[in-house]
Amino acid sequence: MTHPDYFKDIKVKATDTQVGGDHYKLPIQPTDYIYENNLNWYQGNVIKYISRYNRKSSDTAKQIEDLKKAIHYIQLLIEKIDNTKK
Repeated sequence: MTHPDYFKDIKVKATDTQVGGDHYKLPIQPTDYIYENNLNWYQGNVIKYISRYNRKSSDTAKQIEDLKKAIHYIQLLIEKIDNTKK
């Protein structure tokens, strides 16, 4: 049997770790908000990009890129909703 001390530094929850950067260090994590509010793919991506646009980089061009990504997901959602009416 493996000794428990081998695993003492392993984090138990996936939300305890951040892969690549620290731009999600927010009081309410976007992933938690998205999940708890049962948001779909498009809504979730809007929340993700709008929540981190000014935390991921200080480069305004990259910030604007993330804001444009949020707009793009809104446009995709509008098209999806519009296509279901036809």
